[in-house]
Formats: sequence, C-alpha cells, structure tokens
Amino acid sequence: MFLLMLAASFVVSCSKGGGRASSGKPDSRGELVPKESKKSFEAQRPYGMVAIPGGSFVMGQADADFTATPEKAPLKTVTVSSFFMDETEVTNSEYRLFVNYVRDSIARTLLAEAAGDDTNEDGIGRYAFLAKKAGDDANAYQKYLEAQGDRDGYNDSRKLDWRVPLYWKTGQYPDEKYAEVMESLYLPPAKRINNERLLDTQKLKYSYEWEDIATAVKDKTRSASYLKKESIAVYPDTTVWVKDFNYAYNEPLFDRYFWHRAYKDYPVVGVTWDQARAFCDYKTKAKRDYVKSGKKRGDNPMKFRLPTEAEWEYAARGGLENATYPWGGPYLTDDRGCYLANFKPKRGNYIEDEKKGTYPYTAPVKRFHRNGFGLYDMAGNVAEWTESPYSNSTYQFSSTLNPYLSNQAYRELKKSVRGGSWKDVGYLLMTGYRDWERKDSARSYIGFRTIQDVPAGTARLRRSSK
Repeated sequence: MFLLMLAASFVVSCSKGGGRASSGKPDSRGELVPKESKKSFEAQRPYGMVAIPGGSFVMGQADADFTATPEKAPLKTVTVSSFFMDETEVTNSEYRLFVNYVRDSIARTLLAEAAGDDTNEDGIGRYAFLAKKAGDDANAYQKYLEAQGDRDGYNDSRKLDWRVPLYWKTGQYPDEKYAEVMESLYLPPAKRINNERLLDTQKLKYSYEWEDIATAVKDKTRSASYLKKESIAVYPDTTVWVKDFNYAYNEPLFDRYFWHRAYKDYPVVGVTWDQARAFCDYKTKAKRDYVKSGKKRGDNPMKFRLPTEAEWEYAARGGLENATYPWGGPYLTDDRGCYLANFKPKRGNYIEDEKKGTYPYTAPVKRFHRNGFGLYDMAGNVAEWTESPYSNSTYQFSSTLNPYLSNQAYRELKKSVRGGSWKDVGYLLMTGYRDWERKDSARSYIGFRTIQDVPAGTARLRRSSK
C-alpha cells in the first residue's frame, strides 16, 4: 500500500506546473484536469506607466460651476477597472520615435521594392525583402508566401530586413538606385526654401487596421468587412504656434519646438485625435513585435489606447473624493505660495513660478508635483485627448460601469478634451471640467497620454517594470 501511494503521488507531482497547455485528452485518471500552471497572473507595468487600481467615484463637477451649465458634467457614480497610464503626457522625444519609425519603414519598403530580385550585398540589393534574400534557404512557409505573389493578405512575404542600416547622408549612398529612392522622400528643389533639403512630411503616413467590434456584434457577425483601414500622416502640425495666435510672436516655437533637443522633454502638441490613436497602435505593435521576436517570454500584451473620459477623470483625482484639482484643492498654490500647475494665473501673466522656472508656454514634464496615483500634469501644461466623443447624451446616458460609447467613438467629430492647458485660467483645470475639440484639429495646447488595459483576473499590479 505504501509503495502504491508513493507511486501515485509521484505521478501527480510530475503532472503539476510546467506551464504546458493541455493536449486535449483527459489525464491518467480520466478526469479533466487543466495542465496550465496554477501560478496567479501578474500584470507587468510598462515602462513610464503607473498602475491605476480600479474603483468607483462620483464623476462630474461636484463643486463650483461658474458657467452655470450643469448639463455639461452632471454628477453620477461610476466604476472603472484597473489600468496602466502614462505618468506624463507623451513627450516630443517619445513621439519622434514614432515619426522616425514611419520614416524608416517607408524608406525600407521603397528600397526593397526597387531592389526586386536583386540581392547583391554591395548595393541596393541589401534592402530586398527577407523572402527574396532567403533564396534556397527559405523554409516551406516562406516559399508558399512567395508563390502567392502580391495577393492581398500575404504581407509576410514583404517583411523588411531591419538589420541593414539606412544611410541618410548623401556621401554614404551605396549606388545610384539607392540615391534615387531616398531623394524621392525629400521635397523637390522647386518647393524648397533657401534650398534647404528637407523631408516631405506629407509622405510620412502610418497605415494600420482596427476592428469595429461594436458594429460587428450588433450585426451578429464578424468578418474582414468590419476592419477599418487608416492611413495617417503622423508628423505634428508645427504651424499651430502661429495659427492659434494671430497677434503673438511664436515663430521660434514654430521653427524648433518639435525637433530641437531643448524641447525633448516637453509634451508633444499639434497632434490630432487620429494621430494620437495611430501612436497608440504603433506602441502596441512595437511591444507585440518584441514579444514575438522571442527576446522576452510572455503573453501577447494588451493594446495601448487613449483613456475614456471616465478613466481620465478617475485617474486625475488621484484617489481623492470630490477633488477639485488633482492635488485636492481648493487652491491653486501650496502653503508657500508656489503654483501647483502650469496655467495662466492672471490676466496677461502666463508665468506661474519664477523659482521653478519661467514657463510662458508649455513646461517640461515632471516639473510640478504628481497626484496620489503618481501622475504628473493631470491639470495644466497641455490639455489631453480622450477616446470619448463629446456630447451631453454620451456623457449622461452611458453605462455606470466603465462608461463609454464605443460605436460612436470614431463617428463623432467632437472629442472630449480634459485637464486644461498652459493658456487656460484655473477654472478649466478642475478635474470635473469638460471641453472638446474636433478630432481633425491640431492645437498648440492639446497633447495626450496613453493607457493599457489590465486583465480582470490579475492578482496584483506590479509597481515596477523589469
């Protein structure tokens, strides 16, 4: 009996753990026992994000309403699930990574198309599609894809070789074909100012797809017909510094704000709602490609997206009930008289605190105190796009559990903007205040930050990334 029990315990212990998926057959006892590891799932905090625990709160303007328009933000108790959120607004340096990726991917695609079947390593052939360069060493699946030609849906046959460096200096071009492709990315000589050789930013377009799930579910079917294809010019509109202020001298910001290293830690502006969503898709793609590459083991990460109005307001309050501002309130200064956010404190006076630095426009991120959740600049600096459409009906009649009207998000032209900005008075910085802008408009005072969903079954949220 002892030996039988010992043998049984050995079989059971060997069947535990390992993280292997079940083969689909019952175990040795004829019982349906899952083979997955019993270890609880822990969501890992992405770099630059903080964990926002789920909870309920009173959404809306619970205190002073100087505009006497309570219909803009009526009080309602809502509940939001846990999520990760960028601790700061997306900065110029972060958004430049997106622009540079789009620039490089377009250049590599054009070079690969020009290379064709040429795989000569001394010239443009170095940039041929990976399927072309594999040649006789291609595996069965690569040969199958190659046989499909340019049929839609077989994009794997057009994978780029990112290991080969690009050369942007004309003196480093390997051959004339390479020079011809690269020159097509720049403004033609007739359109240049002072003969300055600049990239044609209108060609920097990011293409992606997303599924209109709400409509598909409503129609009780799912197919490729519900995929929405987007092609977005991603370079921010730097002219907003001139267009937004007709009677102010803002030309230095127009010339340098986005690309100069002095502004690398400043929030990006001049970005439309569509561009912000394209950035979210790129951020998701970058993370998923990294996991697929095998450099890091783990599940396919949740997508990054813009926060809903409810999520943004809940995060802005920092865990405080009925907080007028992210730091509580009701004042805009601390006990030493220092301003707590970047905004316009007085009529004609745009400088908040000369001790911390003069910020007549935007300020570098992390220059003011963070709120209870560890988020910076949830009031002031730049207002922020949300995923939610702006209307009284979408705010008042949406669900009290993760309120959001997904089937109207991309159809509505007006999008909710929250937080107030560097050019606004203190009232617009209140956590419950609502504002809006057209989704195709870019402004010098609107930026954004991203969030990532957290699976509901997560045991706990990691406070740090590894």
